[in-house]
Amino acid sequence: MIKIYPFKAILPQADKASQIASEPYDVINAEEARERAAGNEISFLHVVRPEIDFPPGTDPYSSPIYEKAASNLQSLIDDGHLHQEGSDSLFLYRQIFQGREQYGIVCCYDVEQYRSDQIKKHEKTRPDKEDDRTRHLTTCSAHAEPVFLAFNDDPTIAELIKSDSGSEPVFEFEANDGVTHSVWRVADPEAYVKGFTNVESVYIADGHHRTAAGERAATQRQSENSSHTGQEEYNRVLSVMFPASQLKILAYNRVVNDLNGLEPQQVLDKLGEIGTIEPTSNPVPTEAGSLAVYLPVDGKGSWYAFKFAADSIDHSDPIESLDVALLQSRILTPILGVGDPRTDQRIAFVGGIRGIEELERVVDSGKRAIAFSMYPTSIEQLIAVSDAGQIMPPKSTWFEPKLRSGLFVHRFESY
Repeated sequence: MIKIYPFKAILPQADKASQIASEPYDVINAEEARERAAGNEISFLHVVRPEIDFPPGTDPYSSPIYEKAASNLQSLIDDGHLHQEGSDSLFLYRQIFQGREQYGIVCCYDVEQYRSDQIKKHEKTRPDKEDDRTRHLTTCSAHAEPVFLAFNDDPTIAELIKSDSGSEPVFEFEANDGVTHSVWRVADPEAYVKGFTNVESVYIADGHHRTAAGERAATQRQSENSSHTGQEEYNRVLSVMFPASQLKILAYNRVVNDLNGLEPQQVLDKLGEIGTIEPTSNPVPTEAGSLAVYLPVDGKGSWYAFKFAADSIDHSDPIESLDVALLQSRILTPILGVGDPRTDQRIAFVGGIRGIEELERVVDSGKRAIAFSMYPTSIEQLIAVSDAGQIMPPKSTWFEPKLRSGLFVHRFESY
């Protein structure tokens, strides 16, 4: 069973929520963060991307950067833009995007559930990114951004969500990306705590590095606390848990710098040897086991629909049946010579939210030689991989909308 915990949240003042709320730290780079926070001293980007308060080129992993994050967080509290709740609460967090709604429960979970694989992962993490988020957590003594989790739908929890979301929200606003964000305080936190005892596992949708960092920060705090009991707040990690059926995964597309010494027609011929390929006017694949290819033929960018032979896909294998895995093992490596996608500098990834236009732009500009428009990984595939204890290829999922940062903060102890 999953044990969730109410917590003393740090929340924005209702009339400041839209100004404070920001993109997550890992969605935009420092230059983009600096532009978006320009003229807004209370943007939460000053907490999750504190390097924007230093001259460009400053080492983003130096101690002053993390110290600035902590001081910026404290300033938002001291100046009254954020306030610390006096009692433990749970919240509902609704996002509306392109006519679709998703409702999450804002709560904490115990790191022991991550250690015991009840909080299930599907990605590998990079040590340098873990180090970065761990330093941010321990310097701020706070979880400044929640982990995005999913759970298999539960009727009891669904009824609780329906009831609590019918009241007046604590705050509500539409962000500049068109996503509407609404937050409610739940009436009976213990009802949710009880409801989650029927949930066996939850799945990391987005935030593997934050999850790993939460565990590392808890371990560090435990080593510093000679009176550790396991009930301290540093053992509890901030999260938003969504019913899996409400979530939407967008495609995570691929672009490659060159054709590995081949001519465009030679690439098309090789693709025809392992599947079917034909010109298309639709650059968005309509089913699993297919993709669209964009490359310049006779000097003009053109789209081609490609489909793997259906009887060649082993659907009993949760990894090798993924489209991103098929692309890597059958096209990127043997035809285009792309090695480990985690380290090979010839490949790049384009989140589906950027649209087909971005794939065409980078190829037409000559920056990339070929683009692959993917069919999205499904939430069912993510759960199957996680349940099997396996790891997806990198950049297999792109969840949209993203959680907005600055709406919930969970502070824990220093020792």
